[in-house]
Amino acid sequence: MRRYAPAILPLVFALISYGCSNPAENKPQANVSAPQQEAATTGATEHLKITPENSKVEFVASKVTRTHNGSFKQFSGTIDLVPNSIENSKVTIDIDTNSVVTDDPGLTKHLMTPDFFDVAKFPKATFTSTKIEAGNIQNASHNVTGNFELHGVKKSISFPATIAVTPADVAVSTEFAINRKDFGLVYPGKADDLIRDGVVLHLTVRVPRK
Repeated sequence: MRRYAPAILPLVFALISYGCSNPAENKPQANVSAPQQEAATTGATEHLKITPENSKVEFVASKVTRTHNGSFKQFSGTIDLVPNSIENSKVTIDIDTNSVVTDDPGLTKHLMTPDFFDVAKFPKATFTSTKIEAGNIQNASHNVTGNFELHGVKKSISFPATIAVTPADVAVSTEFAINRKDFGLVYPGKADDLIRDGVVLHLTVRVPRK
């Protein structure tokens, strides 16, 4: 048995490293700045509804020992689509923070407390786009900027997104990382040192036009 130890140890260390990897490390990082003025769309628009039936709002967070997958099950939003002009369109979304679900029931309950989302005090997280720019940005078709309010903190964030408009639907896919501390999500005490700052947000939308 002893002769197999040199071969087994590298495998064990590899498995430990994989389990402790940082999911936000290789994702696009959102640019964060002061909130921007929100402008109304102009011209004829289609008002398309974002719902849990046609979209997903997911996230990945981690600590030094484990990664957790989560999502929000209740949210609503609107795409104000200007035909033939994605750049002049607008998207808004309201997320019910108390609909958070993770792969650990204990963590799900803890995230709802004042230690994290404090859902009793801050029942909504909101995003309203302020600018959509075309271009091949980090392998995405567009760069989206908008005001994001979470945990009572409102800031402008910019991130790459792939947006496609067809006669049948509008599809949006984006995956990027934010720093939880930018939005006051700081766990009290030394235990916060074990929680990684980067949280990956993953939004998938496919809204029918008819």
